[in-house]
Amino acid sequence: MARSLRDRLAQRRREELTGSVLTDESGSEESEGATETEVEELPGDWYVVHTYSGYENKVKQNLAHRVESMDMLDQIFEVVVPTQEEVEIKAGQRHSVQRKVFPGYVLVRMEMSDESWSVVRNTPGVTGFVGTTARPSPLAQDEVDKILKGMHAEAPKVSVTLQLDDTVSIIDGPFSDFRGTVDDIDHERGKVKVLVSFFGRETPVTLDFLQVEKET
Repeated sequence: MARSLRDRLAQRRREELTGSVLTDESGSEESEGATETEVEELPGDWYVVHTYSGYENKVKQNLAHRVESMDMLDQIFEVVVPTQEEVEIKAGQRHSVQRKVFPGYVLVRMEMSDESWSVVRNTPGVTGFVGTTARPSPLAQDEVDKILKGMHAEAPKVSVTLQLDDTVSIIDGPFSDFRGTVDDIDHERGKVKVLVSFFGRETPVTLDFLQVEKET
């Protein structure tokens, strides 16, 4: 016998809380077996919850366990730690990392009530809801959409520690072993313009982030 809609919604909420439901670029959610009707019937607003620094993922895990054990699946539906993929350059190597967009904060989709407020507020690692009133205000939907879209952008950002006027060594390419000064940084293209001295004159050279190393 097919599961009831209530059972399927409860299962979906468990998946959302544990992070197994995917969110695409348009902000819509996808999971195997979920219909548009089920998605539309999922209630709740998004609230911002403040956590101890570095405890964001632990709070998500703790809250998911509390929601399950305290039978709050019908009031607390989803917990998100907003992250964005970045390509970090270290020692001439590219490393894909997940950066927290809002360190010290998580997003919770829930129906606000005294009971649900207490469950979230008393989760280990949580310091409180964000808001200036006694009753927290939900995020506007357009704010939520921007955050979720940013989490699933196609091209990861390149993260580098270079700054303008830094002295760098060129470690790859035809200008290898030359030194120069950073004149411009193009994060979108992953390029850096370096002023290199040739025959007593400074000449701009455009290089990939991987081709330079900051001198210490």
